[in-house]
Amino acid sequence: MATTTYFQTNDAEVRKAAGVSDALLTVGRIVIALMFIMSGIEKFMGLDTTAQMIASKGLPQPTLLAFATAALELGGGVMIVIGWQTRIMALALAIFTAIASYFFHDFWNMPQGAEHTNNMIHFMKNVSIIGGFLMLAAVGAGRFSVDGPCIVHTKAT
Repeated sequence: MATTTYFQTNDAEVRKAAGVSDALLTVGRIVIALMFIMSGIEKFMGLDTTAQMIASKGLPQPTLLAFATAALELGGGVMIVIGWQTRIMALALAIFTAIASYFFHDFWNMPQGAEHTNNMIHFMKNVSIIGGFLMLAAVGAGRFSVDGPCIVHTKAT
């Protein structure tokens, strides 16, 4: 006769066993999100300027995209800092960063020179940020977050 065993474990125990430091995860979450919070605030304070920049790239509905961009950066950044829906927001901001990098740091369309180099550096910085968001999406917010204490896994074997 087969038996089924149920046990519960929380993410903090799993991360501890894997050697992940919740304190470092918290600091990393805050640091990666600060840039987006500041950028979102700036965009809200200058929606017209942001819309003009979006329009200059030939994208549709620049005013709507400017508002959506500011809301995603500010709201997503705050959500990552407090650790609420972190995995979803990390994926959303990774996708957003990839799209923004393609349209606004397209160094491959620029002649060699200072502008080319500057945009290549920004593009590669954004690739690194995308990597950070993907790692955050993989491991979650950590114990010191709104999400952290709430997550309990039940596994049947």
